[in-house]
Amino acid sequence: MTASDPPATFGASAHGLRGDYAGMRPDYTVSQDYAAYTPGQQDRWRRLYARQMRLVPGRACVEFLRVVDTLGYDAGIPRFDEVNERLGRATGWQVVAVPGLLPEPVFFAHLAHRRFPVTVWLREEHEFDYIVEPDIFHDFFGHVPLLFDPVFADYMQAYGQGGQKADGLHALEYLARLYWYTVEFGLIRTDDGPRIYGAGILSSPSEIDHALASPEPRRIGFDLGRVMRTRYKIDSFQQTYFVIDDFAQLFRETAPDFTALYRQIAAQPQLAADALLPDDRVYR
Repeated sequence: MTASDPPATFGASAHGLRGDYAGMRPDYTVSQDYAAYTPGQQDRWRRLYARQMRLVPGRACVEFLRVVDTLGYDAGIPRFDEVNERLGRATGWQVVAVPGLLPEPVFFAHLAHRRFPVTVWLREEHEFDYIVEPDIFHDFFGHVPLLFDPVFADYMQAYGQGGQKADGLHALEYLARLYWYTVEFGLIRTDDGPRIYGAGILSSPSEIDHALASPEPRRIGFDLGRVMRTRYKIDSFQQTYFVIDDFAQLFRETAPDFTALYRQIAAQPQLAADALLPDDRVYR
């Protein structure tokens, strides 16, 4: 996928749906059958966690780091109910177990009600270094820690609410790009240079260095319209990362109604994933 964005960002897979959807409820949730995780899967989780925790110090944002090592992830695959006790007290969010990728309307509805869908299955051993679809490790390690941050948690709910409206305005492509370049592959400015908050980077051993240290990608100051015009890659490292000042900026700039902005973007040229504009603020 290089020419344009996939048509179904939150539920798309070139390989078909992975996961057991047979026993799901109408809202696509399932129960976490914790006893079904094998000793081998628990060991695989612990190794995945240990590897990422060696990589994220000094690279992940402080909002992520001050939470991730308090969640007990080192012991094994998390129990949804135990995480929800703490998460609910912190920001009113809950994680809900799902069999895999979700249709966009279902995904948006969960976020709008402060529910984050987490896949129940874990990658296989041969997928240890790279997995196409999000698994339970990507979701828990990459996404859940930042749901403890009140401002980011509010942004995620607002995103879900915006997604519900965008679905009716035929603007999902633009909102998909916003999710991709913030929630999945976002960077945040600090006094020591950009740091990572995007889950797709945090849960990837190789993209961490690419995002921060490689001379190849562009690191550009966040501009909402610029982000929504920019296509992205799903089959390789990102060619562009957008850098926010802080989570307050992210929430502030995405709070207004997007209807007029969607019309403006539709009338403008769409941008390649590696595009550089004269007025881009570039971080080295």
